[in-house]
Amino acid sequence: MSVDFIAGVDLSRRLYDAVRPLLVRHFPGLVHSAALIGAGSDVLGFDTQRSTDHDWGPRLHLFLTADNLARHGGRINDLLSERLPDTIAGYPASLVPTEHGTRHLRPTTGRVQHGVVIAEPATWLTGHLGFNPLTGITTQDWLATPTQTLAEVTTGVVHHDGPGDLHAARQALAWYPDDVWRYVLACQWQRVSQEEPFVGRCGEVGDELGSAVVAARLVRDLMRLRLLIDRTYPPYSKWLGTAFARLPDTDRLATALAAALGADNWQDREQHLVTAYETVATRHNDLGLTAPVDPHVRPFHDRPFRVLHAERFTQALIGSISDHVLRALPPTGAIDQFVDNTDALGHRTRSRALTAALYRHEQ
Repeated sequence: MSVDFIAGVDLSRRLYDAVRPLLVRHFPGLVHSAALIGAGSDVLGFDTQRSTDHDWGPRLHLFLTADNLARHGGRINDLLSERLPDTIAGYPASLVPTEHGTRHLRPTTGRVQHGVVIAEPATWLTGHLGFNPLTGITTQDWLATPTQTLAEVTTGVVHHDGPGDLHAARQALAWYPDDVWRYVLACQWQRVSQEEPFVGRCGEVGDELGSAVVAARLVRDLMRLRLLIDRTYPPYSKWLGTAFARLPDTDRLATALAAALGADNWQDREQHLVTAYETVATRHNDLGLTAPVDPHVRPFHDRPFRVLHAERFTQALIGSISDHVLRALPPTGAIDQFVDNTDALGHRTRSRALTAALYRHEQ
């Protein structure tokens, strides 16, 4: 397909430019919202030409009230299939399902198999998140929702919001409440604390591969920590590095993390992680969420390994939480801080059940 690449959010805007006149003409006065949110690299703004090979194309969410969806949803779907142009900005308007469950851009004749999802906002939000943010968000809702999922609703683009529900939902989800943020940060520091001495210990017994694996886990946790410090929901693994690279003032940290991954011996690996620890610790102190915590490394008890003892940051943050119930929870955190399985994280019922089971006896 010899078409200049256009970002998915812009392609979605072009699609809405074709949809809106049809709505105005055939359903005058219809109150609606239109957006590109939900799953997809285009929603996060990370799509490239490579993304066009599946589940990518002119896409749009068209939101109607429950009454209007019941009265007009089927007719609008038929109208768009019959009247939308065959191409949008040079791309086929049809997203054709395949036997593998994906959708591919395909030129078609006759009715357009369009990428417009027609839904009621509260129902769609509940299905995607596991709760309706328009009616309130509980602490358990926050902790049971992967950061990838929160990013999918708060990024993307809203083309039109007649009732204002989408803006209200996105504003409610824009970032964690202060106490929840402190708790999630504390739990991310705890993850670092649990493994920081193992880089040296593995290396000491000649296990350089094991040391490198531990270092890679720590690099991932430090990247997610830095994103959380900057009030950015960390995406899942494919886009973690891309999101991290877009943060401001990360050159020194990125250099240290890359060097830690590339080191061929545990001593160098540890040295680069020391730089990373102290850089992130200084950034924490800049937040002012807690009294300053000494950002320098020290020996791991009587062993010759240099660590930050990151649990000091965990303790400082937990002590700063005003909600006594949240402050009393174990330092396990949100769902993607204690679960690392795509089929669990990507399924709302499972992720909420896992979170409820973990915290049932803690609240």
